[in-house]
Amino acid sequence: MATHLLIDGYNLMGFMQGLSEKLEANREQLLRRLAAYRHRKNHPITVVFDGWGQDRMMEQREHRTGVQVVYSKRGEKADQVIQRLVRQYGSDCAVVSSDHEIIAVARSHGAFALEAWEFAGKLTLPPSSAGSIPHKELDRGEDDRPRRGPEKKGNPRKLPKAQRQRQSRLKRF
Repeated sequence: MATHLLIDGYNLMGFMQGLSEKLEANREQLLRRLAAYRHRKNHPITVVFDGWGQDRMMEQREHRTGVQVVYSKRGEKADQVIQRLVRQYGSDCAVVSSDHEIIAVARSHGAFALEAWEFAGKLTLPPSSAGSIPHKELDRGEDDRPRRGPEKKGNPRKLPKAQRQRQSRLKRF
């Protein structure tokens, strides 16, 4: 089953393009990129934007090229909507945000959390670069990570278990 992606729209957009006066054009460009990503990876995607400063009395939802777009209602922030959706989906979702509060709520409900910069890299990288070796200098044959002290046991070239598990989950995206 594909993992449902919950994306903090302005958070990701601010990281990728910066928040400027061309807010509508940048939002449209982000939605096009997400639609292409959804077509490539087949993950259901919900993008949540702040609508609390607008005159929307109710939460507004729309589907745009396969991506569900949610605007929060007046008086409610996108963070609150994302937290509510995380509680609803639980471990069947992944959250894209750099907001520490959202990440904490996602992890507490068993959801996978990606920082905005991690997911932005997935949106812009071509699929062929996914197989590269992350911690190895290929031309010198040396490891870039710092050496472990003599008190540590285990394979010094192997990443810690938590990082290996995280990387294996990241490969799905």
